[in-house]
Amino acid sequence: MAASDDEGAEAAADDRQCTCGLKKEDHQSNCSQCQRRSLNSSLPSSSSSCSLLSFDSYPVQDYDKLWRVYTASVKGFSIGAGLKGGIALFSFLSRLRRRRSLPSSKKVEMASISEDVILALKETLRYGLFLSAFAGTFVSVDEIIAALGGHRRTAKWRSLLAGAIAGPSMLLTGLNTQHTSLAIYILMRATVLASRCGIKSKRFGKICKPLTWAHGDIFLMCLSSSQILSAYILKQDSLPPSYKSFLNKHGAKDSVILQGVREIACGMPFTNLGAIEKYYKSIGVDVKLDPQMKIPCSIIHGNQACATHFLSFLLQAYQRALPVYLPVYLIPALIVHRQGLKKRPHTILWKGLFGTARSSLFLSMYCSSAWIWTCFLFRIFKKCNIPMVAMGTFPTGLALAIEKKSRRIEISLYCLARAIESFFTCMADVGYLPQSKNLKRADVVIFSISTAIIMHCYAIERDVFRSKYLNVLDWVFGVPLPPYETTPRKKARQVSAGFEV
Repeated sequence: MAASDDEGAEAAADDRQCTCGLKKEDHQSNCSQCQRRSLNSSLPSSSSSCSLLSFDSYPVQDYDKLWRVYTASVKGFSIGAGLKGGIALFSFLSRLRRRRSLPSSKKVEMASISEDVILALKETLRYGLFLSAFAGTFVSVDEIIAALGGHRRTAKWRSLLAGAIAGPSMLLTGLNTQHTSLAIYILMRATVLASRCGIKSKRFGKICKPLTWAHGDIFLMCLSSSQILSAYILKQDSLPPSYKSFLNKHGAKDSVILQGVREIACGMPFTNLGAIEKYYKSIGVDVKLDPQMKIPCSIIHGNQACATHFLSFLLQAYQRALPVYLPVYLIPALIVHRQGLKKRPHTILWKGLFGTARSSLFLSMYCSSAWIWTCFLFRIFKKCNIPMVAMGTFPTGLALAIEKKSRRIEISLYCLARAIESFFTCMADVGYLPQSKNLKRADVVIFSISTAIIMHCYAIERDVFRSKYLNVLDWVFGVPLPPYETTPRKKARQVSAGFEV
């Protein structure tokens, strides 16, 4: 129905009488308005799955290539600085709140407010420059190759090469700053896009068919949870510092408790039972721990029963999760839907609050079920070891089913990237994998390969992207304007030329 409406609108536009005053037979050859209509009918739609960066539908010499490079760089900077600046602002406010609650003796150990502000500004500028350089480099290389080799002849591989060349822009975030988690996450995104292309193809369709499983995102979350939560309990050094801090906050277990669980799981003698009893005494719980215990339930939740601990932990975890998701939903509602807020404020705010409540329930259930599943498994088999910890944390990923379907794959891929990094770090530490000394920035190599795949899919297989991501990519990298539309730069030239005349 929508398609017929569009066709009717185009037909009506073509049937409008031209005001140029030329004879009918001279319109197509001499009238600029008729030429514009004819050219407009041949332009590809922004939602088309064809290659929009091949520009086969209209002459490429008529759009301003330098303006495209400039706007891509500026928009890339705005996205990088905006995202990192928002995260830095949230972190700064959190540290400021924590500073006020600390005694003066511990405030001295923390960085000063001015140092936090300077660090936040540096990080914001670095990430802004990173995405600005990436966008500018990609568009520049894309235009140079097209100018030298021709748009049609280079359309199938131009974006692949341009994406790979733009990848090392990551170094602008810091020459000595590793971004392994980011690189692996982008690689996961590239793999998803490549698999969607494989599903469409006749050659690889059967191989990629299992990737269309409806609950594959939950299965990936279960796999990721097994590695991430096992590492949280047994080897926190394999996790990135920021993610480790996040898990420690929402896992809500003191380091002495985790050490006790780690010792019993690894078969080591207890060294801190007194410290655990002292910790519980500080929170008003009197616990006597048995050095001969086989399962760590009394270490994890003291005198509470496993089910009682699950319920009390769930309520506390929900209170911790609400401040995490409240800005995630409400800030985009205020920015992205600011026009809709005037027309239907109750609907948009309700969706934001409902999304906050649901995502907070997911995170709280995820953290709570990690402890109840492990306790349940320990009590069944009457023992605790590393395989038991890995098996007990696997079904924790089922909590992802609470989340909205469109958010599940995003969360599972993010956690999968963290799990892969942690897994290979653990394998390297125990000697199963050689630690490379020659390739110091493997993250840059992985990122460049991933961006090459993503940008190739963007140019050739646009329909494998979700519309929201495609809109952002179009806004930043921009398909060149049709020849009858002008950039602000061209408009300025035309105005100045008019004054000269």
